[in-house]
Amino acid sequence: MYARRSRSNRAARRRRRFPRSLSPSSSAEPTRSLATDQDTDRYVFEVLAPHLRTSLRASKKTLQWTDNCAEHLRKLHAEGFGKEDVLGALRQVPVHPAMRRAFVDLKASKDPQVTTFILSNANSVYIDTILKHYGVENAIDEVVTNPAQFREDGLLELRRRVDPNGPQHQCKVGCSPNMCKGEELEAFMARNGGWDSFDKVVYIGDGANDLCPILHLRSQDVALVRLYRELYRRLQNSTAAHTSDVKCKVVSWGGAWEVEKWFKEEL
Repeated sequence: MYARRSRSNRAARRRRRFPRSLSPSSSAEPTRSLATDQDTDRYVFEVLAPHLRTSLRASKKTLQWTDNCAEHLRKLHAEGFGKEDVLGALRQVPVHPAMRRAFVDLKASKDPQVTTFILSNANSVYIDTILKHYGVENAIDEVVTNPAQFREDGLLELRRRVDPNGPQHQCKVGCSPNMCKGEELEAFMARNGGWDSFDKVVYIGDGANDLCPILHLRSQDVALVRLYRELYRRLQNSTAAHTSDVKCKVVSWGGAWEVEKWFKEEL
């Protein structure tokens, strides 16, 4: 997602950065990163223990997805795989060069009021590792995702962003229990001056959980929606719940080069 500080506030805050958010999207199902075009939740298992990748898929109907990933990370650890194994697998995740260029170039070419925001159902270790490996961590200003950390014995402990034992989010659109992306987007905007502080927000997404935040966008905002994925299919269905409530402009894209091209021409 991209957001630009309102012109009326620029003179007073010329040196401050404000949000634009790239959302590697995900639904209640596996997290497919827009930057990598890979299912990052499954990728570690695909590299290290393919049978656990199969088990992960088989369990998704009975376990909440974040809990499912956490359980399979415990199984992976029990089979003898530790921190360096997981990090090594993550460093093999391919990042599309056009998507990398799009954000690195945008960050380098725009004024300091442009910032980037990742809103993802993956986890903090996966995202941080991939960003650092490809040298793009400085192109992203904030990440909101599920918390994760390695124990001393090498187990990657993963938790839901919304604690299942605490107050739950109030999403009516259909976000996964671990996070409501719409609520997280609203919280992000609130801590950065509110919606009126921004000229435009651009949200990039493709998953079912990306419908909720798109409903929060205004008429001057843009949703970059990936072709033929769940978000695209829902928006194409005029009878689907909530689709008539979308106020922003919707632009479809198929390849990362199209996002790069759109950034250069429109931002």
